[in-house]
Amino acid sequence: MESLPAVGWLESLMSIAWHGSLALFVGVTALFAALLYALRHDSRTRVARSMGIALFCLLLINFNPTGVVGQVLRQAAVVVVGLALIRVWAMLLFRLLIPILRLHPSRILEDIVVTIGYVGWGLVLLRLAGLDLSHIVTTSAVITAVLAFSMQDTLGNLLAGLTLQFDNSVDIGDWVKAGDLIGRVVEINWRATILETRNWETVVIPNSVLVKNHFSILGKRHGAARQWRRWVWFNINWETLPTQIISVVEHSLREAQLPGVAESPEPNCILMGFENGFSRYAVRYWLTDLSADDYTDSIVRTHIDAALRRHNLRMASPFYNVLTIKENEKYIEARMKRHLEERVLALRKVELLSGLNDEEMVILADRLKFTPFVTGDIIMHQGAVAHWLYIMLSGEVEVWVTLPDGRRKLVDVLKAGSFFGEMGLMTGESRSGTVIARSNVECLRLDKEAFQAILVSRKELAETISSILAERLEERRRKMPEALLDETEGVPHGGELVERIRNFFGLNKH
Repeated sequence: MESLPAVGWLESLMSIAWHGSLALFVGVTALFAALLYALRHDSRTRVARSMGIALFCLLLINFNPTGVVGQVLRQAAVVVVGLALIRVWAMLLFRLLIPILRLHPSRILEDIVVTIGYVGWGLVLLRLAGLDLSHIVTTSAVITAVLAFSMQDTLGNLLAGLTLQFDNSVDIGDWVKAGDLIGRVVEINWRATILETRNWETVVIPNSVLVKNHFSILGKRHGAARQWRRWVWFNINWETLPTQIISVVEHSLREAQLPGVAESPEPNCILMGFENGFSRYAVRYWLTDLSADDYTDSIVRTHIDAALRRHNLRMASPFYNVLTIKENEKYIEARMKRHLEERVLALRKVELLSGLNDEEMVILADRLKFTPFVTGDIIMHQGAVAHWLYIMLSGEVEVWVTLPDGRRKLVDVLKAGSFFGEMGLMTGESRSGTVIARSNVECLRLDKEAFQAILVSRKELAETISSILAERLEERRRKMPEALLDETEGVPHGGELVERIRNFFGLNKH
């Protein structure tokens, strides 16, 4: 077959353009590209740029400039429009058509197909220009050797990228740890694997470097959900039994259902060893959101600290020999006095205790126990029996009741200055609702033992307290769902409440 003249290929393509075939093909491509632009937000920039170049080149071809410069521009426009259309159709194939079949080929495969298309388009143009391609084949061995030697790093990255993709060792979205670097894989192209770290850094790792070195894929196990085990350490003095520490911490963490902490496997606490003056513990939990590791660790630590404080368990601190002088004693005495005054002020806000005099307030204030809770902590369960009252210093709590059909309903939100648990303290009745910390909450807890001595010495307080309790019960009853009102008794009258208080505190025996 005879070769076309040197300019024959261009004239042939020009005739196609003038007859509108190329314009029609570009128009059809533009329609599909618009669909891809609307459906794939991550491809918009590349689609718009490629189609813009194709349309500009099409206008340049049909503009038919004269002279040598015009002919060169037209030839260049033909080359570029082909490359742009190959790029667009590759994106249509890999990002629009193939995903319809629920297949998700890797990005590197798209790049390889585009490269092959570019090479094929170049060979077509060379053939139309009259070049015998057999000469290229005969010299391909030498060209291949030269290219392989000069581009060994690039080819290494390309082959490594293919290896990563075809053996499914790394997928888009995986969290990878390579050395001290941890990041989420967002792209694997022909040259490199791109990671985004938690510090908003984008790290580019050449594929050959990643393949040649050891790396870990975090939170990935065959047939299991993505979650990563984390360790949170703390120290406790030797005086406390390890079984008590483990029980308190595990119960608190499992009950709280913390965000980012997997329900299965459950968090567990283990004794890791004994060191200078303290026992070393670790809480192990499984993180579900790998992007929030430090934040979730902090939530777990705050729950551990609050749980330990509620049970009068203190974390270990270093021991020092300190020379105590008179000024220190005065400082400690002043601080204790200030704390006592703050507690007395909190007690005066409790309407239930309004009948107490100043001396009795001071006695009670000295017996109060500071009790912190962390967001999500269950402070009391509906139906549980506990003989104490909580006075809120800060934060908010939610009061929930369980309906007969098993559903739960929010009936109240209490804020700082409120108190709850008065029926359990005064009559020993079970809790009427479940109280959950809506935020970090600080409370003072008043126990039955602290209040009993005052009631024994002043039995008439029972009548004052009973009238206030009756008002509180009536107010609480108004907030209860109708489904519960049908099953509960009415509000007891003052005389009945007085009798309950006296029986509970044993006042009738004195």
